[in-house]
Amino acid sequence: MPPVNTYLAPGEGETVFTVSATPIKFGVGALRELGADASSLGMKRVALFVDDHVLGTEVGEDALASLRAAGLDAVVYDHVRCEPDSDSFAAAAAFARDGAFDGFVSLGGGSVIDTAKAANLLSTWPDDLLAYINAPIGQAKPIPGKLKPHIACPTTCGTGSETTGITIVDLKSVGLKTGIASPLLKPSLALIDPRTTESLPGGVVAATGFDVLTHAVESYTARPYTSRAKPAHPSQRPPYQGSTPYNDIGSLHAIRLGGRYLARAVRDAGDTEARHQLMFASTLAGLAFGSAGVHIPHAMSYSVATLKHVFGAPGYEDRERMVPHGIAVVINAPAAFRFTAQANPARHLEAAAALGADVNGAAPGDAGEILSRAFIDLMRETGLPSGIAALGYGEEDVPALAQGAFAQQRPLVMAPRSVSLQDLEALYRDAMRYW
Repeated sequence: MPPVNTYLAPGEGETVFTVSATPIKFGVGALRELGADASSLGMKRVALFVDDHVLGTEVGEDALASLRAAGLDAVVYDHVRCEPDSDSFAAAAAFARDGAFDGFVSLGGGSVIDTAKAANLLSTWPDDLLAYINAPIGQAKPIPGKLKPHIACPTTCGTGSETTGITIVDLKSVGLKTGIASPLLKPSLALIDPRTTESLPGGVVAATGFDVLTHAVESYTARPYTSRAKPAHPSQRPPYQGSTPYNDIGSLHAIRLGGRYLARAVRDAGDTEARHQLMFASTLAGLAFGSAGVHIPHAMSYSVATLKHVFGAPGYEDRERMVPHGIAVVINAPAAFRFTAQANPARHLEAAAALGADVNGAAPGDAGEILSRAFIDLMRETGLPSGIAALGYGEEDVPALAQGAFAQQRPLVMAPRSVSLQDLEALYRDAMRYW
């Protein structure tokens, strides 16, 4: 039986945490100010990465008109792949290299924002993608210097990529989803207009909204920053530091907003209050996990999203068959939180209460089941799959799923409990079917 936690003895651990937050502009009509913001960052020739579904909408037209009204030369790139892979990153990087751009704007979901981050990196500091990919899969080469300015404009209430220094990719050469993490990848400005959520299909709101909820709970239940050893030099302090008093504020409020508004936002596209509040929850949660990190559900998600492509997600009918990121994450959450609750029952009960669960009289040993049940109930209410079996997985897939997740040590080390390969196999079996 592995130890329940990996904490250092009092006095041996870190005593400092850092916050390097992306500047944020939030509010209805914010996209109409995009041109002025891009000009203030020194942009003249702009690479506009955009989801092709967004470009013809009112907010897409507002964004492009604002750039052009400011006198900027905006060149549109609308070939972004939903759930990007190494080939789509390479194509985007080639576009960025050939275009001689001095700035980037991304308008879309996490896939668009992540693709713009990668294109900025690979055109500014050219190298093989694997050079920058997180270890042990890649070489984790530090980014040599500053990137070009990037304004990220999310159109889904989910990933939080507009506030983080992380980009995620399906690395085809190894058959795994992984990423690049560096503070230098953080956008120069997150420009968030909640009007963009009003035209989203309910299935997309469900998938992205559950990403918000899950990474907020992961951030709140991550190992505390004081459990890490002090770095030999301040520059060695990692981007993912563990839970801190700063990220706790955003995480808990994001969970409250998600518990209150997610089902409403999925059911009724006309409920602008619910959709706008969910967008604000996404912003809060992105700021939180950008410094605290995520852990087991995200580590497990990469295998789920990569190994099979047979699931047709509601709201994504015109895309290739795939498991959207938010579904790949939350499908593991009930099993993962049952496992991690032993390390810090109080935190898990607080997260469950924020989600709306009744925790009165709950014993510490009940924490994992109460939090897991709160997720399961909300998953059922919003039409999500009943477990990874509904995505096409079976017992025969468990070893490969676990191997893929175990390679994701960057998030796994943030878990409040040590997790082994055998633990991950058991967690995937638990996630096979919830109802």
